[in-house]
Amino acid sequence: MFSAPNPGSIFGNAITEHLLVVRQLKEQQGVMEAIARAMTATLWSGGKILWCGNGGSAGDAQHLAAEIVGRFRRERCGLASVALTTDTSILTSVANDYGFDAVFSRQVEALGAPGDLLVGISTSGNSRNVLAALETARSQGMVTVAFTGEGGGKMAVLADHLFVVASNETARIQEAHMLAGHMLCDWIELDWVHMRSVTKAFSEASHIEGAELQWARPQGTAALNGLQSSTSLQKLIEANEGAC
Repeated sequence: MFSAPNPGSIFGNAITEHLLVVRQLKEQQGVMEAIARAMTATLWSGGKILWCGNGGSAGDAQHLAAEIVGRFRRERCGLASVALTTDTSILTSVANDYGFDAVFSRQVEALGAPGDLLVGISTSGNSRNVLAALETARSQGMVTVAFTGEGGGKMAVLADHLFVVASNETARIQEAHMLAGHMLCDWIELDWVHMRSVTKAFSEASHIEGAELQWARPQGTAALNGLQSSTSLQKLIEANEGAC
């Protein structure tokens, strides 16, 4: 027989466990930075970020795709991101014709392209339809990212970048996934706004059309960052902050 709810154990334990898991995320900073750089590289090359997951992880996928397409904290243009969990006609038709394991992989096959990035979210790391999506993404030359829980599950071997939350508790893993997702959105947005403002400022200062500044991003970043020492360019950068 279950006992009545105890506020101390329900609220106190949940907060304690949450804080413990969140503090451990600092150890994953290197992984998060690598994922952030991969995401921005995808967007700067004209690619898109796809997301998939089941249940609460489907909700996370939709939430984070929306932050990228819409905005997180700053005004800027919309960026390409799609949650593969939202179209009920596709999900039900594919599930009916091919089985539920194919509901995401079929969409990756149709929408994914080399250089795009797929984020598969699964607290166990063993969701079959997410595994199938990651396998398809790899076969199509896409970058693969896995958000999972303790141990990584079967997803670990399919991900170019593996983000593991050190917990076996589904709720705590999901909370950490959302925090990590928000940090990635923050990075993507800052990177986009910064780089667009710098390229626009450099274009205006040099009387060069912006189309002539479409360098390969790794080389362009170092060159553009060096321009910030100029007072005049810095003023232009600030004036153009938020440019799409």
